Amino acid sequence: MTIAPILYGITQCDTVKRACTWFDERGAGYRFHDYKKAGVPQDHLDRWLQSLGWERLVNRQGTTWRKLDDASKAAIADSSSARELMLRQPSVIKRPVIEWPDGSVSVGFDAGEYARRLA
Repeated sequence: MTIAPILYGITQCDTVKRACTWFDERGAGYRFHDYKKAGVPQDHLDRWLQSLGWERLVNRQGTTWRKLDDASKAAIADSSSARELMLRQPSVIKRPVIEWPDGSVSVGFDAGEYARRLA
């Protein structure tokens, strides 16, 4: 039995939609976890932080980040403060975060990387 990758994100995100479409067009199975509706699993977030680092996970280009006041932005200075923000406001996490069957984690849409991982 093959274990499918898990895509974490929010349904209205264009990048998540592109990733899902990429998987769908290739008939590649995946599971989707909407962390706006189902929350961010804390133990998974801890693994993502360990694997990718908080700097790669915090989406400083997105609307959620831009809406934060300057003091809140300045307070995000390490993994602990970023973790707290991501649990409080999941939309600030870059998307999609993908947990691959081999246990590794990636973030963002990269068709070449996806193809290599599923080959």
